[in-house]
Amino acid sequence: MFDISLRPLKDGLFDPFCKHSPTFITPLHITGLAFGFGLLSCYSISLTHANNTLSLLFWALNRSLDCLDGALARHRGTTSDLGGFLDLLGDFIVYSLLPIAIAQASLPDTGSSLWMSVAVLEATFHVNNFVLFYVAAIAEKSANAEGTGKGKKEELTSVMMRPALIEGMESALIFTAMLVYPSALQALSWTMAGLVMVGIFQRTLWVVEALRK
Repeated sequence: MFDISLRPLKDGLFDPFCKHSPTFITPLHITGLAFGFGLLSCYSISLTHANNTLSLLFWALNRSLDCLDGALARHRGTTSDLGGFLDLLGDFIVYSLLPIAIAQASLPDTGSSLWMSVAVLEATFHVNNFVLFYVAAIAEKSANAEGTGKGKKEELTSVMMRPALIEGMESALIFTAMLVYPSALQALSWTMAGLVMVGIFQRTLWVVEALRK
């Protein structure tokens, strides 16, 4: 909901790191490192909830580096569709694994109600991703038809994503809450699933309106 409005603040925060970053370190290197820390966060929390401090550290590094790679690419003027693709791919993998990893640590005491909440959350991710990329396809087709190119001036990612109730910042906050309070995973999963469904509805309305034109 606030991703685009917070972009100048985020880039300003990471600008000193961009200015002093060694030239042999590329944005893609940082994207790969962020993905690695994301996987470590999932792995450490999957072993036991007692590891949530270590997992939170890896998660903080993942989120920080995920902001830095794009900021560095914009600072150097080296933004690319490949970089955007790999960045989103890493995010989607980590976002999908994290709730499962937290639930895994509760076995064998995990009840079916917890797994149901995680399953519903994962299902909303799946549907939301379909809607997101349909939005991107419509935007790309429209831009090409108008001869304006991709026209992604205000986009944070390499594909167009219509604003919705829950976006990157809100997702990161909820995932952080899951790591801090793993015992609240069920409630947080249902809450996030509900918020994602609202976002799906918002973007579906935009798609329907766009396709009617």
